[in-house]
Amino acid sequence: MSKVTVIGAGNVGATCANAMAHMQFVSEIVLLDIKEGVAEGKALDMMQTAKLYQFNTRITGVTDNYEATAGSDVVVITSGIPRKPGMTREELIGVNAGIVSSVVKNVLSFSPDAVIVIISNPMDTMTYLALKSSGLPKNRVIGMGGILDSSRFTCYLSKAINAPACDIEGMVIGGHGDTTMIPLIRLANYRGTPVCDILDKETADKVVADTMVGGATLTKLLGTSAWYAPGAAGAILVKSIIMDEKRMLPCCAYLEGEYGQKDICIGVPVVLGKNGIEKVVELELDRNEKALFEKSAEAVRKTNSVLHDMKLV
Repeated sequence: MSKVTVIGAGNVGATCANAMAHMQFVSEIVLLDIKEGVAEGKALDMMQTAKLYQFNTRITGVTDNYEATAGSDVVVITSGIPRKPGMTREELIGVNAGIVSSVVKNVLSFSPDAVIVIISNPMDTMTYLALKSSGLPKNRVIGMGGILDSSRFTCYLSKAINAPACDIEGMVIGGHGDTTMIPLIRLANYRGTPVCDILDKETADKVVADTMVGGATLTKLLGTSAWYAPGAAGAILVKSIIMDEKRMLPCCAYLEGEYGQKDICIGVPVVLGKNGIEKVVELELDRNEKALFEKSAEAVRKTNSVLHDMKLV
């Protein structure tokens, strides 16, 4: 028996819960929101698809009732206001930091052994906040961003190559931001063939550029943050933990010297298992990639400094 709680029944949280039910790896999902009836309604709507999609996961919705989340193996936090057109992730800090701190405290009071997954933006900084404010070991606090960014990367690569995304390997590391993420185009491949051997430089550069503004592009089109891909990315992360898959996925993790960085949560490949992050994988980056990673870390630290100024960590 496994139990996962999703905090926040908005578009991302509800999509994440729905995706997990369809993947059929968890026994029970609790969807919690502060708005009366929203989580209950969405949970009931999902349960009414169980016969149609043939899943056995039990989904329950509650309004601000953390007692219902007791005994969760993993808690996914999507709480916070979404990014509006023209708004940077950094501008979200003031509001979302208070929300995330409160949520982490509440969920741990009922599920002290849970692995915490952060989706709330700005994700790298909210992951750092959750880790520092909770006092949890670094393996049990994970940010989702890199999985989403990498999925967007492979989407753009598949369009450029005209090949199925499932046949393409591509990873994004660094901060989860429009100017901080690093799509590793040099290491991307299509069935073992480097994509740089298939695409001309102009096309490859455009794929990288499109990936970096992938979230902003959708925000401009939709008028709010995306939800299908973020929700599915969160579900994949949770599945890797619940099923002890030992998958290597890019996630926001706390570094203690890896990649030359300390006291920061930032996107790097990690091995995920039942205890959360089991290993940080250090890739052999070239000189340019190392410089981009250092620049990305500097930007994340600048955002984190707002937490220090607000005396939240």
